[in-house]
Amino acid sequence: MAQRFGARHSPGGEAGTRPEPAPAGLRQARGPEPMRARRNLLFLAPVPLLFTAFSGGALGLATDLGALAILWGGAWLTSEGVRAQAAFDARAAARRPAIPRKLFGAVLTGIGVALAAVDPAAAPAAAEPGAMLAPAIFGVVAAALHVLAFGVDPLRDKRAAGADAFQSGRVARVLEEGERHLAAMREAIGRTGEQVLIARVARFEATVREMFARVESDPRDLTAARRWLGVYLEGARNATAKFADLWLRSRDAAARAQYEGFLDELEASFAARSQTLLTDDRTDLTVEIDVLRERLAREGLLRDGAETRT
Repeated sequence: MAQRFGARHSPGGEAGTRPEPAPAGLRQARGPEPMRARRNLLFLAPVPLLFTAFSGGALGLATDLGALAILWGGAWLTSEGVRAQAAFDARAAARRPAIPRKLFGAVLTGIGVALAAVDPAAAPAAAEPGAMLAPAIFGVVAAALHVLAFGVDPLRDKRAAGADAFQSGRVARVLEEGERHLAAMREAIGRTGEQVLIARVARFEATVREMFARVESDPRDLTAARRWLGVYLEGARNATAKFADLWLRSRDAAARAQYEGFLDELEASFAARSQTLLTDDRTDLTVEIDVLRERLAREGLLRDGAETRT
């Protein structure tokens, strides 16, 4: 999709404005596309079947095109599985993917390779014992190489340090919902093609991810942050979608200024709330240390004057 560059010398661009680079924290959270070369190879490798499909009659056409469809289906499942793995690895608490996409991709890759290895010209001999042995071997080897190249999907939920399964599950569900809201915001603002606005939403996303990190590091903060990661983030998503629709229709500068002001206020609120969570954590730690010192002092286990240290 073509994107409008709203810099100083662009048509209709505002003087002195240019797209801001995505914050470092956001680039790290979203990261580069994992295993891009390997995933691209999965899509490109079966392309020769398009040329051989029309040289073997009707049966050869059906066999090669069927193999091509299966291999591309396996490549798509694998690509989605790799992205799901990257999102899982980036979280301190996460639920395992509901569908093991990489494993299913390996199975489809094996089936596709086996089907592509079948010789339609030898169809009358296919019923002979061992006639399908070679394609089956090719399929098994392809599936095994796929697993070696891409690994297997996460098979267990990941818990935050010091959290039980219930707490980790609650954190994972809330953060998954937050990720969906952020993805919807990116998609909506991307439709405008305005690089300045896209970068502005990216900066807001980086601020929200700071709260994600706070909740991941201490699941006890979820109660205080849940409204922010649910209701407020959903409101930001809806506002972004409505602004994008309005901007595409009218290019209303007043609406743009209002939306940017809304993001400024919301980002400042998220940042302040994240700082409050961090301050509360420090306060809790100080209280626990004071209680421990008082107990040690009563039992005579502190040196003279140690209980007065902060």
